Amino acid sequence: MSDLEVSVVGLGGNTFGPPRLDEAETARVIAAALDHDVNFVDTALLYGQGQSEEFIGKALGSRRDEMIIATKYHFFDLGDEAPADRVAGHVEESLRKLNTDRIDLLQVHFPNPDVPAADLMAALAALVGQGKVRALGACNYAGWRLAEAEFVAKELGVPGFATTQNYYNLLARSVEAEVAPFCREYRLSILPYHPLAGGFLTGKYKRGEPAPEGSRGAAGSPIIGAVSTAANYDRIESLESFARDHNRGINELAIAWLLSNKLVGSVIAGVSNTEQLAQNVAASSWDLSDDDLTSIEEIVGSTSHLDPERPPYL
Repeated sequence: MSDLEVSVVGLGGNTFGPPRLDEAETARVIAAALDHDVNFVDTALLYGQGQSEEFIGKALGSRRDEMIIATKYHFFDLGDEAPADRVAGHVEESLRKLNTDRIDLLQVHFPNPDVPAADLMAALAALVGQGKVRALGACNYAGWRLAEAEFVAKELGVPGFATTQNYYNLLARSVEAEVAPFCREYRLSILPYHPLAGGFLTGKYKRGEPAPEGSRGAAGSPIIGAVSTAANYDRIESLESFARDHNRGINELAIAWLLSNKLVGSVIAGVSNTEQLAQNVAASSWDLSDDDLTSIEEIVGSTSHLDPERPPYL
């Protein structure tokens, strides 16, 4: 848990910067987000070829205090560098690019088995103590890693993780096996990423037709490859029919379904334009009934539906 209060629909910063949105387009999306009362943006040092944070910082400008900013550090190519030095260095770089004096939510992007949990949690505690970071989170952590971090944090008497960001949507539900029960017990919020399965849950991919020009699928995205099965096309068609019966789109259904899970703190969705942003925000007004959720469960089942031969490496 933390004292951060975020909008239930967040803004994914993975579309800001090359090869997606330029600085001006990023500024338009962020201004529209604030106008829609979206106060949460999630980015990373790696996004937009390293320019996502910079574009966000410039776009916010004097409105910095209106947005909760989450970003991520990583341990790629760590070599002989001390984990604490890597985290501190990445935080300083993010603060500079974001043009801010604090990071609201600092997240480890991917776990590194060579970095002891005690070293990591102690390094993060130092940054919280310095006022450079307000809350801590993990990304792509399994349940056992979250449990280890929780135990170590308590042993050291330092802040633990308040959130976990995982790949989670109607067709990818492995989070529900161990991560979700841990979060329920220890009061962490889940931040689903790729809630629309890379666009597959928008209905724009059609059975037997080429992927739309400019889409992830056209670019050979492994995310789309992992969900593009015959059975999933059946599910998509049924979900589209369900959404139409409620005068909604399947993209709205995908977000509303995630928000029906009380463990979900905010659904992070990257957008390419302000129209997509407005659609995501509209989805948050759809309160699915128990009968709705039962119908959806009958369509999609309670497990993940990814092609085991084509894992969705991100």
